[in-house]
Amino acid sequence: MEQATSTLVFDGDCGFCTTSAHWLKRHLPRPPSVVAWQLVDLNGLGLQAEECSQAVQWVGADGARASGARAIGQLLIAQGPPLAWAGVLTQIPPTSWVAAGVYSLIARNRYRLPGGTPACRLPAKG
Repeated sequence: MEQATSTLVFDGDCGFCTTSAHWLKRHLPRPPSVVAWQLVDLNGLGLQAEECSQAVQWVGADGARASGARAIGQLLIAQGPPLAWAGVLTQIPPTSWVAAGVYSLIARNRYRLPGGTPACRLPAKG
């Protein structure tokens, strides 16, 4: 079943993530639905809490899903040119490798970034 709009799902317990999500809603030319995973029907989006606690998630209007840097890339693609060009680069090697590395670095250190708190620390894997 196709949803009416695309959705970006972020960690609402993280101050840095919440600040970033609000910034996106205010500044993107075509903002998707931007929701905290703790406040949305994850089953309805085909998502699980564990994956949402580890990385931002994108659920396209067509139901296509992406996580982490690929989710940010899909968000950019959905904005149309010129942002879509940057989004495409996040999807293809070798720039996708760089995007994944930068996303991982930010995600691991989000509690140290502006707006971040100790609650922003990613849960330990395993």
